[in-house]
Amino acid sequence: MYYVSMQDHEIGRNLATEQYLMNNVEFDEPLVLFYYEKPCIIVGRNQNTLEEINADYVREHDITVTRRLSGGGAVYQDLGNLCFSFVVDSDSQEFGDFKTFTAPIIEALHEMGATTANVSGRNDLLVDGKKFSGNAMYSRNGKTFSHGTLMLNVDLNVVPQALTVPTDKIASKGIKSVRSRVTNLRPFLSPEYQNIEVPEFRDTLLKKLFHVTDLAEIADKEYHVTPEQQKAIDKIYEDYYANWDWVYGKSPEFSVKRRKHFDMGTIDARLQVGDGHIENIKFYGDFFGSGDVHDIETALTGLRYDHDEIAKKLAPLDLNRYFTGIDRQAIIDLIAQ
Repeated sequence: MYYVSMQDHEIGRNLATEQYLMNNVEFDEPLVLFYYEKPCIIVGRNQNTLEEINADYVREHDITVTRRLSGGGAVYQDLGNLCFSFVVDSDSQEFGDFKTFTAPIIEALHEMGATTANVSGRNDLLVDGKKFSGNAMYSRNGKTFSHGTLMLNVDLNVVPQALTVPTDKIASKGIKSVRSRVTNLRPFLSPEYQNIEVPEFRDTLLKKLFHVTDLAEIADKEYHVTPEQQKAIDKIYEDYYANWDWVYGKSPEFSVKRRKHFDMGTIDARLQVGDGHIENIKFYGDFFGSGDVHDIETALTGLRYDHDEIAKKLAPLDLNRYFTGIDRQAIIDLIAQ
C-alpha cells in the first residue's frame, strides 16, 4: 500500500488530487490518502446543492461549498475533521462494500480506544450509536475510490446551522441527505489520545494501517505529486470543484417558494430553476408599486440562480418602484437565499 498526506487545506484541491491520482497514476498496490480542510460543505453528486445548505449562513461565515464525484449526502467539515480515501482496482473490491473498505480504519480506532466503533447501515460509521463518519464511493475506468470523514474535533455547533435549510421551501428531485445524530471521536479514545490534534491523529492512523512505529519505516511508501502533475490537478480543480456550474448548475431541476411579510406588504416569489439558472419567476403578494413587476421577472429570467448575480442584475433598477417601502437588500435576500 502507498499513501499520500495532502498538505493543502482547500477541499476542492484535495478532491482534485484524489480524482487525478485515481484516473491518471497506476499503482501496483492500493493507495490511501489523508487530508483535512478549512470549513466547507461537500454535497453528493446527485444532490440539489441549495436544498442541502443554509445559503445565508454559508455566505456569512465564508464556508466553501463544492460537489464531489461520488454519491451520498452532504457533509460539513472543518480543521477538526480528517478525511481518508482508499483507491483500489475495481475488481479487487465490490462496489458499495463499505464494511470491507473501512475495516482497517475501524480496527485502528479500536486500538486507539474507540472499541464501540462500527459500520452501521449502508455507509456510516458509529461510536456508541452516534455517527462520526459518512462514506461514499466512485468507480471509473477500472478504479474505485472509497472516501470518508472522521470527525475528531469538529465544531458541532456549526453543523446544524450550515446544513439546515430555512423553512422557505425548495422542492426538487435531488437525493436528500438523511440527518443523523453526530459526535466527535476524541471523547471515545483512550486517555493518551484525549488531546490529540488532526495531524497527529492522521500519523497515528497511518502507523497503525502500516503496522509500524515510525513513519520513517515507510518512507518509500509515501507518494509525492510532481510539479507537472500539480498543473493537471489545478486544471481539474478549476474545471470541477471551483466551477459554479459543477457545484450548483449540476443540481436537478427544482422549484423555490420564498414568502415574507414586510410592514409594507407581503412578497411571495415562486421560481423554477434548471441547470442552475432561473427558467421562470413570478411575484405574488399584497405589496404596492407603480411599476409592473413583470419587468423584474423578465430581467431575472435566464440568470444564474446565485445571490451575487441577482444583486448585480438588479443594481440598476429602482426596486422601490415595484416594491414600495421595502428594503432593496431584503428583496434580494428573499429571492436568492
